[in-house]
Amino acid sequence: MAGRRGPGSLGRAITALVLGAALSAVCVGEVQRTPACAPARGELTVDDLPAGSSVLDCLAVGRVVTHAGAGVTVPEPGTTVSVDALTADGEEHGFTVAVAADGKVAYTYEAAHAPARPDSRADAPGPCTDGAYSTAGRKEYGTYEWFVGDGPLPGNLSGAEARRAFEDAVATITGSRNDCGYDDAVGAKARYLSTTANEAGIDRAARCVRRDGLSVWDAGDIGSDAVATTCSWSRPVQGGPDELLEADVRFNTHDYAFTDSPSGACTHAYDVRSVATHEAGHVFGLGHSGAGHQNLTMYSSSFACSTSARTLGKGDVLGLRSLY
Repeated sequence: MAGRRGPGSLGRAITALVLGAALSAVCVGEVQRTPACAPARGELTVDDLPAGSSVLDCLAVGRVVTHAGAGVTVPEPGTTVSVDALTADGEEHGFTVAVAADGKVAYTYEAAHAPARPDSRADAPGPCTDGAYSTAGRKEYGTYEWFVGDGPLPGNLSGAEARRAFEDAVATITGSRNDCGYDDAVGAKARYLSTTANEAGIDRAARCVRRDGLSVWDAGDIGSDAVATTCSWSRPVQGGPDELLEADVRFNTHDYAFTDSPSGACTHAYDVRSVATHEAGHVFGLGHSGAGHQNLTMYSSSFACSTSARTLGKGDVLGLRSLY
């Protein structure tokens, strides 16, 4: 066959053109298209700004993105922001937005579950036998330095009283205080600094706004769904959980009553220290313990008039030990 002639120069050119077009069509079909950008104005949903899209290309930094009623302000690249709400009925409203260094956005949603029945605590494992826990993928690598807002505080506490209640709650987490016989093997640290005119970065819909560099505990209106809310900002650490940058806590004094000393006459007020201990757990990287674990501090409700969340259960301690 060595003497057979191939196509002429025109034929070769046509063949190359056809093959090139075919290959081009195959390649285009295999390329993952970048998700479309969001609308130019207004709040966004996760469908408007889908996972994998660029917050830089879409000019989304500083805009609110929401999912199932929870929302955060899209942070700058290299930053993650999470919102965690403590609710009256135990329904979970966690939502995390992570923006990679290249601007690509990713989401994590807290798994929703049916609210607990009023009598469900009796059916759940006891706090010292229940080892359930979840973590949020972040921790405080140094010392958590925090402030108390200078406005009205939960339970009509004075600034000094609120500081003592909050300090006690934070110390319960850093010292892993419990009634289950576990020694303190947690290396977390915290330091109260002062009062401040700065406010927690949480708006009236319990959404995280832009961080201001100060970790503030205060009170105000955050919408009727949340008893208290924590917003946390962090950045990636190679080989480990994210590093906490800031964590703000706000109590909902617009829709719920609080007390620092529940008594037999209490009917609907929330114990300040129980709620504060739960929120401090979020600050130091704990997530909600989930359905069926109502007797742990990190269950998504602290239950009105109850002081049980002032100390940690087995799962709460194990969760902290896994981080620290």
